[in-house]
Amino acid sequence: MTFAASSMGLYVHFPWCVRKCPYCDFNSHPLNNDLPEEQYVAALLADWHAQQSLRGTRKISSVFFGGGTPSLFHPESFQRLLDVIRPTLTHDAEITMEANPGTLEYGNLAEYRAAGINRLSMGVQSFNDKALVELGRIHSSREAMVAIEAAQLAGFDNMNLDLMHGLPEQTAEIALNDLSTAINTGVSHISWYQLTIEPRTEFAKRPPNLPDEDTLGAIESQGLGLLASAGFERYEISAYARDNKQAQHNRNYWEFGDYLGIGAGAHGKISQASNGDPLAIMRTAQPRQPRLYLQQAEALDWQLEKTTVESSERPSEFMMNALRLLDGISESEFVERTGIALSDIDSVLTKWRRMGCMHDNRVALTPMGVNALDTIVADFL
Repeated sequence: MTFAASSMGLYVHFPWCVRKCPYCDFNSHPLNNDLPEEQYVAALLADWHAQQSLRGTRKISSVFFGGGTPSLFHPESFQRLLDVIRPTLTHDAEITMEANPGTLEYGNLAEYRAAGINRLSMGVQSFNDKALVELGRIHSSREAMVAIEAAQLAGFDNMNLDLMHGLPEQTAEIALNDLSTAINTGVSHISWYQLTIEPRTEFAKRPPNLPDEDTLGAIESQGLGLLASAGFERYEISAYARDNKQAQHNRNYWEFGDYLGIGAGAHGKISQASNGDPLAIMRTAQPRQPRLYLQQAEALDWQLEKTTVESSERPSEFMMNALRLLDGISESEFVERTGIALSDIDSVLTKWRRMGCMHDNRVALTPMGVNALDTIVADFL
């Protein structure tokens, strides 16, 4: 089976949230009026059917319901979606829903599970109430703990916690206490990443007072030790798993795999033979504004933006993803997934291998290379 004929992922975007967080640059929109739940689910289903020619005969090995805040939608909506999608799924498909502890009704968790969702990704960000207020979160530390426990009682044994460090006024002690609390919940996956100030966010307009470099260094070095001692394997720059519970949907992104994207602002990536080219790669994108997305769904006039990934762009796009994985990806998979000969990038590979930043015979960073990730990726442009 060729790469272009293998299984693929499905990303489903839910664009609404209760309140826009000051650090967030995702396509999310504060919910000012009633949630158009039924209308949006109908639009998602129409979108799914419209993109089946891009899927072809390939199976879906992972589904990710992201946002925004998908948990604003009732379990019945996910049941409707999955009833249609289910015939295309592999038998062991990972089906993830992002959830905000401030929007979950704990009685619904078993119903989400019954609908077919087998993995939760909970946006906790911190277990410190002062930090949660600074971050604009709508939940408290206690509400986060209650939500995690309720999810575990509902049968979710595959759960990720999103946790940030380097928060405004944060000390190393506070950051490490957050991480210890997350570890002690017993979850199998933690996404632990440093807060960055993104353009066009509230934090960019009014920058908060962030920890200095020495504090950030202490947080990272001690935090890595905490995670390792608790049995968490760092398999991606910001992702840690134990009990072999790596995020399969995210691994597909990092391995330059294919996926459909449905929903307002959703992106996709498709590889397929085209006009004699054995591997044409295309990016897709939907309108970002929910209003425009719903309008085109109602008119069945899909304005799916399609952009070809030219051969010259493929090495840097591939490296931007694959080099985030600590074990990287094989050289043969680079050739298979980009259609680029290894000789075309040999000079750049050799340069960084000689500097001790990349492993021999594999597209993967050494510990020294991890700290130079952005520079190395830029060199493949």
